[in-house]
Amino acid sequence: MKQDYRLIVIGSGISGLFVALESRKLGPVLVLTKGSIEDCNTAWAQGGIAAAVGPLDSPEQHLADTIAAGAGLVDVAAARVLCYEAPSRIRDLVEYGVAFDSPGGELALGREAAHSRARVLHAGGDQTGAAIETTLAAAAATPGITILDHTIATGISTAGGAVTGVEAVDLAAGEGLSFEAPAVVIATGGAGWLYSHTTNPDVATGDGIALAYEAGAELADLEFYQFHPTAFRGDGAPPFLISEAVRGEGAVLRNAAGEAFMAGYHPLGDLAPRDIVARAIVAEMRAAGSENVFLDCTVARGVDLAARFPAIFAFCQGQGIDMRSAPIPVAPAAHYLMGGVRTDTFGRTTVPGLFAVGEAACTGVHGANRLASNSLMETVVFGKRTVECLGEAPRGAERDPRAIVDGVDGGPAPGHGTLQALMWDFAGIERSHEGLERALGTATGWANSPARPTREWHELREMGTLARLMLKAALLRTESRGAHYRSDYPEQDDRHWARRQVFRRGN
Repeated sequence: MKQDYRLIVIGSGISGLFVALESRKLGPVLVLTKGSIEDCNTAWAQGGIAAAVGPLDSPEQHLADTIAAGAGLVDVAAARVLCYEAPSRIRDLVEYGVAFDSPGGELALGREAAHSRARVLHAGGDQTGAAIETTLAAAAATPGITILDHTIATGISTAGGAVTGVEAVDLAAGEGLSFEAPAVVIATGGAGWLYSHTTNPDVATGDGIALAYEAGAELADLEFYQFHPTAFRGDGAPPFLISEAVRGEGAVLRNAAGEAFMAGYHPLGDLAPRDIVARAIVAEMRAAGSENVFLDCTVARGVDLAARFPAIFAFCQGQGIDMRSAPIPVAPAAHYLMGGVRTDTFGRTTVPGLFAVGEAACTGVHGANRLASNSLMETVVFGKRTVECLGEAPRGAERDPRAIVDGVDGGPAPGHGTLQALMWDFAGIERSHEGLERALGTATGWANSPARPTREWHELREMGTLARLMLKAALLRTESRGAHYRSDYPEQDDRHWARRQVFRRGN
């Protein structure tokens, strides 16, 4: 079956839906999503969305905080775009119907780790992502936008080096589909499902990043995977994030002995950058021989925890914990990929007609360590700019002359669990040459399995590709910086490594 569209969007989170809504005036838009429209990382985002809209804040201060968190690798031009255009994108979301929390008629602004000001907006307390996703999904049910769920993209078609469409599979029917369009936007989110412990839903398998790479696009910063310090850790419990905003309201991390420990690791204590908090927790767990530390919310004063964090409160209650009177067991988990498909500040990849937005993209705005709550804002800021240039003649971003041409090959992993364990053990919070080399050898040696028209087979194929590239990037970067920590190279090396790694597929 072949159909023509002006634009094809792969993914149905905030990135994909916002681009679809903003671009529908250009012509028919198709949105492909391998699950249902509600299945996305966006809906799991609790913390909020960052913008300098408070009276004591400014885009310049937001920019300074973003640069400081990024450990020397932030693309300042991209970060400036993010921080200065953020207030306008909040207005766009409000116009679409997003109701940000405004008790007493004033926007409620929270403060999260590494922010110097309270600038994080919320909707529905700790359900910001879900609130924005639901609002945009309702708006997208409009003529001009076709949404096909349970349809997985399996390839990006090109001719003469430029995009011509997308190949896909209808998962319900097992039928191959072909769609034509002069522009394709990758908006598939991150890849947390590569790890055995993650805050992401099971759709986050890095599909779009791998598809873009296979189509010839450059990837960047793949060694920088952010591990959120506080995911719920309990036997049999599903993945669940305990938002950083809880610590922003005064909650304190304690070790197995009940001691508050973060002041000994960083001047900002419990609100230190995420990479530092995650490693501190690992150190405390190792010292005590425990599987978790505890988040003590009983010391948070002047806040109604059940009202401020309704989803977290309900989840904990379901696990037999009243967070008002008992500590929450937490441990780090894979949360956010700073790297992805390399783009310019208009979403353009190095393949003409191919764009990427959101977590699947890498503008360089996050550097080596993302500032909390910049991710949701990134989706709409760069989504808007992507639409601005969709009407232009297709052209790609300039290639990076420093790009490393990938020589790693192999087949898909034999199963989700095997791949997840490999990545968690050797490409997790702490890494080493020996472990990374061993993991890369294992991943490269996996044999190809016969193609099948199933979601699992296609996911494993793309996960295997992305895992090999992530392992190679981590192995090559012989230093520690931001979210990338090497036990054998524990210091940051600006002389050799104040630069980004870019990969593109070899001939």
